[in-house]
Amino acid sequence: MIDKEKIKYHIRGILEALGDDPEREGLKDTPDRVARMYEEVFEGMNYSNEEIAKMFGKTFEDGLCFGNCDMVIARDIEIFSYCEHHMALMYDMKATVAYIPDGKVIGLSKIARIADMAAKRLQLQERIGSDIAEIMTMVTGSSDVAVIIEAHHSCMTARGIKKPAGKTVTTTFRGRFETETALQNRLFLTAGQQNSYR
Repeated sequence: MIDKEKIKYHIRGILEALGDDPEREGLKDTPDRVARMYEEVFEGMNYSNEEIAKMFGKTFEDGLCFGNCDMVIARDIEIFSYCEHHMALMYDMKATVAYIPDGKVIGLSKIARIADMAAKRLQLQERIGSDIAEIMTMVTGSSDVAVIIEAHHSCMTARGIKKPAGKTVTTTFRGRFETETALQNRLFLTAGQQNSYR
């Protein structure tokens, strides 16, 4: 579990290392505020992918009839994360999650919750896609899963090379999405993203 007392202690030390006074009016409650913020924005670090799958594992089976190419797409899911290299914010982040049902479907809100929780860790954008795909497979039983993520990284836009327009796009394909180009094309077309990623 996230240790808020340790976070408070070390944030106070960072403030001192920056040459500021942690006892001044504007900063005296900052260690506590940061600890509470970290508890919220890093909530996903408390759980494994298996535990997240159990948390959001509600599926529906009754009366469903899917062909072997029918896909479900949840697009433009807004999430955020923090890069594990600089602890810098990854922002304007949107995830598109697609899967081919294998006898059952997951509630749409659960897809968003899975994406949100997978992102609330010290992360790499590439790993967020992989984590979402893994959790979706656990929940739905489908091996055919795709995740597309686009985001700005403040470690690239606000420091270093300072390219504010720079955007990172990652794709994670599993099962038939990995091997069938026609299925990939259909995903990009249906998600309205063919011009962005092709």
